[in-house]
Amino acid sequence: MNPMKNLSVIRKLVQITAFIFFVYGGTLTGYYLADKVTGALPALSCAYDMQGSDLCTLIPFQHQMDHRLGEAIAGGGNLMMGLMPTLITLGTFLILFVFLNKAFCGWICPLGTFQELLHNLGQKLGLRRRESLDQGLVHRMRPVKWLILLLLVFGFPLMTGIGWVNHDLGDPFCRICPSRILTTLATGDSSQLYLDNANTTTLVLSLIADFMFGLMIALSLTIRQPFCRTCPMLALHAVFRKLGLLRLVKNATPRCDRCGLCAKACPMDISEIHTEMQRRDVTFEDCTLCGRCVEFCPYKDVLQLKYAMIPVFSADPAYFKPRKRAQRNWEQNSLLSILKSGHATLKPKQS
Repeated sequence: MNPMKNLSVIRKLVQITAFIFFVYGGTLTGYYLADKVTGALPALSCAYDMQGSDLCTLIPFQHQMDHRLGEAIAGGGNLMMGLMPTLITLGTFLILFVFLNKAFCGWICPLGTFQELLHNLGQKLGLRRRESLDQGLVHRMRPVKWLILLLLVFGFPLMTGIGWVNHDLGDPFCRICPSRILTTLATGDSSQLYLDNANTTTLVLSLIADFMFGLMIALSLTIRQPFCRTCPMLALHAVFRKLGLLRLVKNATPRCDRCGLCAKACPMDISEIHTEMQRRDVTFEDCTLCGRCVEFCPYKDVLQLKYAMIPVFSADPAYFKPRKRAQRNWEQNSLLSILKSGHATLKPKQS
């Protein structure tokens, strides 16, 4: 299959380009311009990265809960003035989000790209992978991202501003976010991979951060997108997904009951893509609009990525067959299989 006709290859090129821009783009634009591109990116792009070109919207949300709204509530000030910075950040986020919807996760996010590259590495090393997680586990994990969004992005920062908890909980998600460690390490800065023993709170948060980063690396080698499943950015996207111009649309047919290839291809294990037979908009809350389900649907136009109701990529048996062969070839050509074939070639023949 021509790589330039393979949606996954095209997406990988976009992801790597976005990773380079958001992690190193500040070297081109300059430090002071870098964090002015937008402070409300709908993807994890860390402010701790001094070479970065953008800021994740979860950063200002925490800051505004702590230093604006929380302080306004505690001091009996004008609540609207305390809330206004958050509304401005949310408005900027929505302007960007409308254009790509949840594809910011599947095509742009540096941390999502890193996890996918690690999973590809695990495949090439011949590690035993879990293509699909147990659906019971998947459903139990889904509320976690909402708890993190409500508690760590909004709850604790707001309580910090009011004065109910100590100041070290003013930005708790940033303190444990794997993207903070990833993007700084990617620029040669190891200062964020540490244990902060200033007090019990900072020690616990830094322990959680280091543990989560290591766990994410270990899991990504064998499981698809482990951190994405609990990411609060995915939850924030889910709130506004009906506003996005890009959608995943399903035109269900009776043949869908016998198939299930779309759910198997989904890196987020969204079984509802397969089982949903009534709704047309199947941009579910965990969907990242990566398009893999569309690629591996063998039936004409059953699944489509639509932009403002215009199909931009549709399921097609003419695409599916070479794509499936390309995937099979990719999975078979692991480093382990190459070493085995090389060993068999070098092994002397018995007379």
